[in-house]
Amino acid sequence: MGAGQTGPVPLDVLGSGSRTTRRRRLTGPGVGRSSSLGPLRLAFAGRTSTEDQQDPTLSIPRQLNSCRTVLPDQAVIVAHFYDIESGRKALALRGRGRGHEQFSIPVPRDGGIQDLLEEASRPDRRFDAVICESIDRISRRTYIGTLIENTLEEAGVLLLAADEPIVLNGKRASQVLTRRVKQGVAEWYVLELLEKSWGGFEAHTDQGYNVGKPPYGFTAEKIPHPVPAKRAEGASKHTLVPDPAQGPVVVRIYELRIGERLGYAAIADRLNRDLGAHPPPVPVDPTRAVGRWTASSVRDVLVNPKNTGYMVWNRRASKTDGGRHNPPESWVWSSRPTHKPLVSIDTFVAAQQVAGARERSRSRPGKNIAHPATQRSYRLRSYIKCAICGRRMFGKTRKEHAYMACQPPTGYKQEGHPKSVWVREDRLLRGINDFFAANVFGAGRKARLETRLLKAQEQSVQEWQDRTEALRREIDGIEARRTRLLRRLEHLEDDDEDLFSSIRERSATLSAERNAKLAELARVEQQRPPRLCAELLEALPEGEVDLAEVPEPVLWRLFEAFRLEIRYDKRTDTADCRITLTGAAIDMLGAAAAEALPEGTMRPPATTPHSYLSSAPGRIRTCDTRFRRVISAVRPRSAAAGFVASTQVRGHFSCGLVWCREVHGAAGCAITVPSRHASRGPPIRVRRALERARRPNMRRPRTRRVERRPGP
Repeated sequence: MGAGQTGPVPLDVLGSGSRTTRRRRLTGPGVGRSSSLGPLRLAFAGRTSTEDQQDPTLSIPRQLNSCRTVLPDQAVIVAHFYDIESGRKALALRGRGRGHEQFSIPVPRDGGIQDLLEEASRPDRRFDAVICESIDRISRRTYIGTLIENTLEEAGVLLLAADEPIVLNGKRASQVLTRRVKQGVAEWYVLELLEKSWGGFEAHTDQGYNVGKPPYGFTAEKIPHPVPAKRAEGASKHTLVPDPAQGPVVVRIYELRIGERLGYAAIADRLNRDLGAHPPPVPVDPTRAVGRWTASSVRDVLVNPKNTGYMVWNRRASKTDGGRHNPPESWVWSSRPTHKPLVSIDTFVAAQQVAGARERSRSRPGKNIAHPATQRSYRLRSYIKCAICGRRMFGKTRKEHAYMACQPPTGYKQEGHPKSVWVREDRLLRGINDFFAANVFGAGRKARLETRLLKAQEQSVQEWQDRTEALRREIDGIEARRTRLLRRLEHLEDDDEDLFSSIRERSATLSAERNAKLAELARVEQQRPPRLCAELLEALPEGEVDLAEVPEPVLWRLFEAFRLEIRYDKRTDTADCRITLTGAAIDMLGAAAAEALPEGTMRPPATTPHSYLSSAPGRIRTCDTRFRRVISAVRPRSAAAGFVASTQVRGHFSCGLVWCREVHGAAGCAITVPSRHASRGPPIRVRRALERARRPNMRRPRTRRVERRPGP
């Protein structure tokens, strides 16, 4: 008598008085379904991959018909569950799409895979088993398919497939073997197809062909498809060429980002002032167009590497992960430029670096309008960072004084970081005021800066010469070894083939090393330190300045123009101040300086040669030798590929004592020179203060409280 057949003793008698438990086990011998339980109720499970490459109105009914043709006797389909999504998604992401809403599929839908699993776990479910056309309709990944199968079996629901033997007597060994083989083949097929498709897209990208809609700033140049059959159907490939109307807008966006360091929203506002000259982008779906520039559209332009002339693919997972941005290491670049660039690589890199400097900062002065409860504004907000953790410090008022503070969360506080860092804003403003008065607006500023530039120039040139001479010595050494090898080769016998082969291999290795060193030498020779010049200071007016009396909007424009950066170190109670002067922004610098200086004390700038103005491109007669090297990657508006001058000035101050340090050049060579207050604050005290880690005095002052009047 076989398993599942009734014996001579009633089953209810055998089960009484024992501790036997009924397990929902569908796999294994002796487990089956009795026909006395009535008709077998089935739930249909279907899936089609994508809504843009397949027709669900044909695929889903075909899958249902395939299941109906193999139904056993007294079996009926009572529910229908299907999705339009990729079979390689994780189980937690399955069944969440709404692609089925775009079609009129002639099959009623009771839900997706998640609804199927949820109903299978209920005791009042409508079905006893689930049937699909093939196991790859459940998932294209073996693990996910087996996980769904095991989840259904634990709920007492059998998973059947139309292309597998349907056995209901419990003998499923052949069925499981067939299923596992088909699951492995299905996963292998997808992986092989993905690998070959990836290689095809890499070759497609390297040849300079674009995928999808051309980015803003470019237009498509169609090329007939190389395959005759596809060419006959009207298919074509396309490369990118600059758009005459949109290309200059892209260049303008980079100029605003690098020259004025504006945020995305601020650039969008600037472009929206004249939409005729700056046409906004149109998305792939024209119905989604807003008719103006937005912060996201500006960001899309700035971060698009195709603007550099290289073709790039796989920046976004548009097919597999809902448009998620892929990490840059997974991007596919062409091996060489494939189309005319709109900006240089240096300009593109400089634009990306602005994002780090502007992170968590605002693009306008005054109160933070994003928070309606804001009552105060702080002049140094967005310009000062904590030197210990690198976070941007925020403003806070304690009693009658304004402070800049850094209070990182407990879980994110670095080792050695105090619980809180506080520094009074008026102390910082006094140090910044002395720094600007002595190094930017004061008399003798050019002579003071040139003296320090000379030392920095000598140091950078010496380092460059040492590097080039070391490379030349290495190249000469490789040449000498290769010459000795060839001389020995002349005295060898002709029949020593093994030795000849070894010498040839060694000679090839030496030749490769020599070529690598020659390429490195050529690269280093092109990076000759630039001539550092202080003439940019002459384009600025002179005068006495008191930043504490300057209105906040004017002060904000001044700090933005000079690219003020402050790093406060609580351990030494000192601040590192840095400003950057660029030729491209010299007009903006002069306007901001003239607005900040009092009219009675301001003296006009000295006569400035035309070669130092922002309109002077590189490689011309007046500035060929002075501006040949790019220091700060800022592109002049009037120059297609010119270079500009840049000067960075740093200062250390504590309680008004200024320590000046100038940093120049792409290599970052720096010198430190004490100011006229050196006798009052030698550097040794700064080093000793690192050990003391003094806290700022937060006690209540004994003086009478004075109500501060709000600024204009």
